[in-house]
Amino acid sequence: MNKKNHFGLSFEFFPPKSKEQKVVLLDTQAKLRQLNPDFFSVTFGAGGSTISATADTVIELNKHETPKVIPHLSCMGGTPKEIQDLLQMYLDNGITDILALRGDVHSGMGSVGYFRYANELIEFIHEKYPDTFNITVGCYPEVHPETESFESEIKYFKQKVDAGVDRAITQFFFNPDAYFNFVDHCEKAGVDTSITPGIMPITNYSNIKRFCGFCGTDMPRWLQYKLESYGDDRKSIQQFGTEFTIKLCQQLLDQGVPGIHFYTLNRAKATLDVVKALS
Repeated sequence: MNKKNHFGLSFEFFPPKSKEQKVVLLDTQAKLRQLNPDFFSVTFGAGGSTISATADTVIELNKHETPKVIPHLSCMGGTPKEIQDLLQMYLDNGITDILALRGDVHSGMGSVGYFRYANELIEFIHEKYPDTFNITVGCYPEVHPETESFESEIKYFKQKVDAGVDRAITQFFFNPDAYFNFVDHCEKAGVDTSITPGIMPITNYSNIKRFCGFCGTDMPRWLQYKLESYGDDRKSIQQFGTEFTIKLCQQLLDQGVPGIHFYTLNRAKATLDVVKALS
């Protein structure tokens, strides 16, 4: 990608749970690394389900000089002592970026962790490690499923930003107007941090419909009907999904977004196809 056409790039991975998944991730990160991204991020499991796997994956990816690796850290990460130990381990391995999240309460957990909200976790990080970690946070342009209103979403997001963050990344969306409307309202509310759109390439209809249900992303009816019309024709879904994602990303770039963060699901092809078309 030449400098003239360069835009900020980053990719999210999840910790592999098997030898087969580890092989897939190693292949994926190697291919996406060639695009010279700004960073990789690695998700964090609630209730201890993938906490150690996250750390192992982060350290493995961080063996390369570039890009930097940003581990997700959730309020579900345990006690303050356990979270501080995890932060110290990252610091000992040269990792000074964190993506701080409230995290989802998995069924059977009963309640949230010691920290109830992401802003409390951010304040804790800054208290224990002043001027040490760069903090990234998430945000929901179409409103978090548990938030009572759009106005409340802006309010809660501003609380996180005011706690001290360097950037924000949105949940994935399909309507660029949702992103720009959210950014406009954030600016009016005095939020001045960079907000990078998060994009999930469409490769599997049933999977992405399920993800939409989890995170409150609105799938336009026309898009739902179009994907349903392909039935079990996965090749056609992937081809259409790539074309749709390219157009969506181009609309965002044309309006001057700071970059694009891709939710890769540990697969390289769809993201590679989109980025190569854009560049």
